Amino acid sequence: MYPDLNIGPISAHTFGLMFALAFLAAGAVIARRLGELGKPVDWAYEIVFAALIGGVVGARLYYVIQNNAYDSSELFSGSGLVWYGGAIGGTIGVCLWAAYRGFLGLTLLDLCAPALALGYAIGRIGCQLSGDGDYGKAWGGPWAMAYPDGTLPTRQEVHPTPIYETLAMGLVAYVLWRLRDRFQTGVLFSIYLVLAGTERFLVEFLRRNDHVLLGLTQAQLISLAMIAAGTAWLTVKASRGSLARATA
Repeated sequence: MYPDLNIGPISAHTFGLMFALAFLAAGAVIARRLGELGKPVDWAYEIVFAALIGGVVGARLYYVIQNNAYDSSELFSGSGLVWYGGAIGGTIGVCLWAAYRGFLGLTLLDLCAPALALGYAIGRIGCQLSGDGDYGKAWGGPWAMAYPDGTLPTRQEVHPTPIYETLAMGLVAYVLWRLRDRFQTGVLFSIYLVLAGTERFLVEFLRRNDHVLLGLTQAQLISLAMIAAGTAWLTVKASRGSLARATA
């Protein structure tokens, strides 16, 4: 594990580096797609900045509310960023930006779908390198790993679930990118919801998160909501005609 990367006098957290790389990669994908759509490529930087600010604020607030950590030392500390709060905050940030630019709509969702999948895949590399506790249950299989030097260490061999998620969501990102011109507006994001929700729902069976309802984890319940929303939207679109984009 490499929780910290030291280059001479400079030290950096690998999770933070992958976090930054995820945003840069997502921004590059968005910029490429904006150019294809005839929109200003510079919007990509604005979208990434809005997502970053909204995500950090949302993650911090979610952590504070979830843990009743309302004192200033917790509110402004560098720890305790929660993915769900980050996703909500990032979404709000991007939607506010889109409303300002007059770009709020289904095209925005489709634009973000491959970038979201790619950013998630890269972010999980950070989880793997830092050994932050997102690894799975005890396992004695051929590629089981221990995380003795992680930020949340374990010497017990476990499922390296961050690797599973990086591979799965990297594939999802590739598929979504290849399909970007194939469907009517809104369909690509619906496919993202179904694929991303399915990936997280399945990997949770190998992770160590607590069950909260019907033997399922919080992440699995959210994943089921994603799958249901994506499936419902695809069903509605299909009932109104072909999902494929009309060719000229």
